[in-house]
Amino acid sequence: MGDELPSEEPEENIGDADDSIPVIEEGMETLDLGETVEVEVLDPLDEALLRAEKAEKEIAYKDAEIQNVRKRLMAEKAELIQYSGMGLARRMLTVLGDVDRAIDNLDKDDSSAVAQGLRLLRNKMWHELSADGVTAIEAKSQPFDPAKMEAITTIPASEAYPSGSVVDVLESGYMYKQRVLLAARVVVASEE
Repeated sequence: MGDELPSEEPEENIGDADDSIPVIEEGMETLDLGETVEVEVLDPLDEALLRAEKAEKEIAYKDAEIQNVRKRLMAEKAELIQYSGMGLARRMLTVLGDVDRAIDNLDKDDSSAVAQGLRLLRNKMWHELSADGVTAIEAKSQPFDPAKMEAITTIPASEAYPSGSVVDVLESGYMYKQRVLLAARVVVASEE
């Protein structure tokens, strides 16, 4: 009726139709140069196992990478917490320096309320700063350490101060735990 199936045409054998096209047998592959190369046919199960092995290695690598990132972030977080007070300590040291200069302008024997108040304030500030991890950098008569000191000027070396030693401290330096908070500004003995 109207539902006719298309007629089936006989299949042609490609190898017989044109002799210039080589017939590819199972396990062989043709190159452009007409050379044939053996292609290893993998069992689908072996291929799946190889892919699974590769995926497991990639997952293990990514897992190790994630663990390393976590450890680094935890170390950075701990360091940020440990040194979080560094900025405040630096600002308070400038105030402490101002108090020290005010005390230096007083007479040593001044026992007025103002002088006593300044000395008390200075001691309390230093106590609080040192409790938080601030320490003074010992520089005078020590070897010059460029990581902790800044050489403002040099003077000729002598028997009392050999070359490379700190002769005088112009401005005190401070450490905050293991970091330099303010470098000591010093005068260094030099051969030059």
